Amino acid sequence: MTELKKLVPFYATLLDAWYSSKDLKDLKRIHARIITLGISHKDLIRTKLVSSYASCAQLHEAIILFSFTNRQPPFLYNSLIRAYSSLNLFSESLSLFRLMRLACKPFDRYTLPVVLKSCAGLSALRLGQQVHGAVLVNGFALDLANSNALINMYAKCGHLACARNVFDRMWQRNGISWTTMMAGYGMHGMFEEVFELFDGMVEAGKRPDGMTFTSVLTTCSHGGFIDKAKEYFEMMEVRFGVKPGLQHYTCMVDMLGRVGQVEEAENLILRMKVKPDDALWGALLAACKIHGKVEVAERVAERVYGKELSFAS
Repeated sequence: MTELKKLVPFYATLLDAWYSSKDLKDLKRIHARIITLGISHKDLIRTKLVSSYASCAQLHEAIILFSFTNRQPPFLYNSLIRAYSSLNLFSESLSLFRLMRLACKPFDRYTLPVVLKSCAGLSALRLGQQVHGAVLVNGFALDLANSNALINMYAKCGHLACARNVFDRMWQRNGISWTTMMAGYGMHGMFEEVFELFDGMVEAGKRPDGMTFTSVLTTCSHGGFIDKAKEYFEMMEVRFGVKPGLQHYTCMVDMLGRVGQVEEAENLILRMKVKPDDALWGALLAACKIHGKVEVAERVAERVYGKELSFAS
């Protein structure tokens, strides 16, 4: 019995250490060993296993273990709510939050940003507004993660005035705050507001990152601001030291392809410092078909597929 007591903290620590690798095979080996040793029924072990399985998206196993756990602390609910939300299973995520409240478990500042993300995913404005009330009542309004999640929720639910109100009232903003507000404006076709916010972000001394430029370039693409897009793309690395990633090149190729500048899109891909994926080549081929750029399509097909491509329908 004494030996078993010593094994519980040891394997709990081992599961904590596993988090750095998140190797599912290793987790299953540890779990099998825990069962063999007869300590799998211990609440501390079950709690660690639930969090571990949830963190690598093994939700079936996580929920089964969760149902057998006597002590279900708030952080365990947080782990499951976050796991469902990360897989875009927003209804399930919110259902767990409701169960958490029914079980009278207190939530903390880590709970509500994930709940707000799920509200945004479902455009559940009414619930999002209720969660906003909980943020205020519980004193989380000064927490950056909660404020950023509120901006995202209101923007995706189409209430840009509310999103901007949260943004304007923030005593401190980080890059996510600015980028989320820009993405909200861009999503609803308010293009000039995106460009104004970008300038305001730079004037405030915040450095735009890759996500910021993704939002701005997507806005340019949707609004047809070709020259502006080229300016932003150029300034990424030259002015701000942000190396363009695949998503940035995809925005540019998509935009250039839509307006028929297929040769320029092809040259941009050939100059890329990252490896283009099939989706990027596919976007270029689609543009070739729309604009009848047979020679470019043949070069792309030869380069990607090693064969000629026919546009015959």
